[in-house]
Amino acid sequence: MNRSISDPANLPLAEATGRDTSDLEAVDRAVAELRRGGAVVVTDGGEGALIRAAETVDIWPLPFFDGSGLGVRRLIVTGRRAAILGLGQVGAVAVELFSKDEFTPEHIRPLIDPQAEGRPVPPQGITAVIAPQHGIAASAIRLGKIARLLPAIVMAPLTEEPVAWARASGRLIVDCHAIMAYDRMQAGDLRAVSEARVPLAACADARIVSFRPRDGGAEHLAIVIGQPDPNKPVLTRLHSECFTGDLIGSLRCDCGEQLRGAIAMIAEAGNGVLLYLAQEGRGIGLVNKLRAYALQDQGFDTLDANEQLGFDDDERVYLPAVRMLRVLGFTAVRLLTNNPAKVGALARHGIEVAERVPHVFPSNEHNWTYLQTKAKRSGHLL
Repeated sequence: MNRSISDPANLPLAEATGRDTSDLEAVDRAVAELRRGGAVVVTDGGEGALIRAAETVDIWPLPFFDGSGLGVRRLIVTGRRAAILGLGQVGAVAVELFSKDEFTPEHIRPLIDPQAEGRPVPPQGITAVIAPQHGIAASAIRLGKIARLLPAIVMAPLTEEPVAWARASGRLIVDCHAIMAYDRMQAGDLRAVSEARVPLAACADARIVSFRPRDGGAEHLAIVIGQPDPNKPVLTRLHSECFTGDLIGSLRCDCGEQLRGAIAMIAEAGNGVLLYLAQEGRGIGLVNKLRAYALQDQGFDTLDANEQLGFDDDERVYLPAVRMLRVLGFTAVRLLTNNPAKVGALARHGIEVAERVPHVFPSNEHNWTYLQTKAKRSGHLL
C-alpha cells in the first residue's frame, strides 16, 4: 500500500504524555460527536472549520451550518474516491469538492457511497481542489476514518477566530495534530488492564491479557500459550479481528482458519503468543467491510471494493502490536504470516523478526478469488 508521509504507521511509538492523554480525549469526543450526526470544529494554527460526517447528512439545510462566521460549504472526499468520480488523483489524501449548486443529501449520497441510488452530480457541475497532505481537510478525513464512517466530510471554513467561535457556538474543538497523531498516541498509551487463565481446546495452558488505553478506546487481546522465553524469538501471530470469519465461520475469507490454525501451531510448538487486534476489515470496521462485500458481489475485488468506498486498500496500523509485545517483554519474534507488510511494520519499530513462518491454508470456492487478490495485488506470500 502506498502510505503518505502523514501516515501514523510511519511515526515513532512512545509512551503517551499528559498532553497526549488530553489530545486522545479530544479526538474520542469528536469521534463520538461525528458518529451521532453532530458537528465539531477542527483547527490548524489560527485556522478552523466546522465539519460533519457526510454519511450522517439526511436533512437540508444543516441547522448548525447556517450561522454566521462560516464560509462556503464543500464536500471533502479522499483522493481515491475523487479519482473514481473522475475528479481527483489517487495519491491525494483529501479533495475538496465545490458545487455550483448547494450540496443536498440527494447530491451527497451518490458522491460518497457507490451503492447509493442515483448518479453522482456531473463532474462539470463540480470544482475539485486537491487539499494539502497536512491541514484541516486531511485531518477531517482522518477523523472520519477513526470513527469508522465513510471517509467523506461536509466542511465549512470559519471566517472568525476558531476557538472563540467554537466556544460561543457550544461546539467541540479538536486540533489537526491530535487527529493525525491519534493512532500513535493511543498505541503508546496501551496498558495491560486484566489477565486470566483461559484453557483452550488446543492447549489448556493459556491465558488472555487485555490491553486498553486510558482514554477507553479500542481494546486488544494477547493470547499467551505456555511460558514463552522473552530471551528467545517467540512464535507470534498478529491477527486482525474478523467477526464474519472468526465467529460465524464465513467462507469469504481465510481468517477463521488462520486464527484456529495459529493457535494450534503455537500449542504444538509449546509456547507463543497471538495478538488479537481490534481492526476489523483491514481497519475500516465491520459496517464498511459489509459495504465492501456488497461491492465484491458486483465484481470488484477486495482492494478495489475498499477503494470504491474511499479507503486505502489496507488501513491497518500495527503500532498496537508493537506496544503489546513490548509490554509482554518480547523484542524478537518468529512471525506467523504471509504478509510482508507485517514483517516490515514490526521491524520499523524495533521488534526483530528472526523468521517469517508461512501460514497458508487451503482455499474454497468462496475465497479463492480473495486469496488470489491478496497474493497478486497485496504481495502476500501464498
